[in-house]
Amino acid sequence: MNEEVPVTPTPVAAAADPAASPVPPRQTARGGGRMDLTTGPITKTLIIFALPTLASNILQTLSGSVNSIWVGQFLGEGALAATANANIIMFLMFGAFFGFGMAATVLIGQSMGRGDIDAARRATGGVIGLALIFSVVIAILGWFASDQILRWLKTPAEAFALAHDYLRVTFLAVPASMLSVTLMMASRGAGDAVTPLRFMILAVVLDIVFNPVLILGLGPFPRLGIAGSALATAVAGTISLAGMIGWFYAKNHVLRLRGRELTYLYPKWSELRFIIGRGLPMGAQMLVISGAGLVMVGLVNREGIVTAAAYGATLQLWNYIQMPALAVGAAVSSMAAQNIGAGRWDRVSSVTNSGIAINLAMTGVLIALLLAFDRAALALFLGSESPAIDVARNIQLIATWTFLPFGTTIVLISTLRANGSVVPPLVILFLSMFPIRIGIYYFGYPSVGSDILWWSFPLSSLASLAMAWAIYKRGNWRRALPQPAS
Repeated sequence: MNEEVPVTPTPVAAAADPAASPVPPRQTARGGGRMDLTTGPITKTLIIFALPTLASNILQTLSGSVNSIWVGQFLGEGALAATANANIIMFLMFGAFFGFGMAATVLIGQSMGRGDIDAARRATGGVIGLALIFSVVIAILGWFASDQILRWLKTPAEAFALAHDYLRVTFLAVPASMLSVTLMMASRGAGDAVTPLRFMILAVVLDIVFNPVLILGLGPFPRLGIAGSALATAVAGTISLAGMIGWFYAKNHVLRLRGRELTYLYPKWSELRFIIGRGLPMGAQMLVISGAGLVMVGLVNREGIVTAAAYGATLQLWNYIQMPALAVGAAVSSMAAQNIGAGRWDRVSSVTNSGIAINLAMTGVLIALLLAFDRAALALFLGSESPAIDVARNIQLIATWTFLPFGTTIVLISTLRANGSVVPPLVILFLSMFPIRIGIYYFGYPSVGSDILWWSFPLSSLASLAMAWAIYKRGNWRRALPQPAS
């Protein structure tokens, strides 16, 4: 993205000058749960809008946790370590496309704020077309590259064959999963967080039911082992996607495409350039996070199968701790984008401040609960007699509080993204994840030992928070965002 775009004089001037924020006549369409995020009390509206996304994240993480429990209890620690290695690869794949979805979400949010529904639908069609092409390519490449990817990760020999089976089936499910995520992101950008929740519930229920059936071969189904867990997730996601598409049309969702609008699935170059230009830096942010996660998995794997299993179980619990930050961050991004589109710059800072306060309160409560009941929670994944429990508890005590600065950083970055400022967050994440985090590990390992792995999380998070706050307060991100040509 070109960061040398002319800066608007001040937020107030941008709101007052019609030329700085053109607002065409508002169009109307039913959206089934769509909220106007440009009016009303900010904190209350933000909480109400974030709750369905938080519920969706809880359900998705619960599904993953239950599946890990099935795998750990029925197939053992090696299988659990295998799923941890495979899942970080999937996060990397989705991270590569995440930026395009976020760029489209920003465009959708600002279009809805201006009342330009046709522009929102063009952005939706464009990002769906990109998702379909991208996901099919990834599925094909991933199927053939699975073994080499696992070797790069230094996957323990005991877990390699299991990780191979799990990863290959998971790659086959990428197209349906990526289209579902794209539709959900677009829907939230339009102010509808309820529809994604409905179909997340459906996917999770089906996933939890199908997992033991296909792992163990219950009834007429064959016993598929760890591949059955991946296949259950794939089938559940495909059914949910089909249901969500049907719902969009049955309810005349604001983003549904009909007639000539179906040509939006083949976006004009001007629109494609807009999404890609802003999406690449956003996607690169996720690739930085994913890449750092892959490096961390490789470093953890060097410590042996017990530490690898402990880290896998810890990641399952950390998924819950980070959920408020992700949900509130998504809500802040959509709400800020709509207010920027409507020219309501006076509300943007309040949205950010409310997001930070809400996240700190929710995340703090979750951290306290986890630390109070960590042994019982870890036993769900590892078994009550596993030697990995003590290792995992040590990880929790050292590093779990990292999600307080992490969440604040997410909210700040979400506000920057809402107006297309994507390069500064990329630089912040790169510096904190690689030179800082990896540097802490290499310089600290000789004197601290393996515990430096866990200390690197909070220390690097504090560094990223300091940089994000400086950019938010002093950066030039408060400017008019150029729109693609119609």
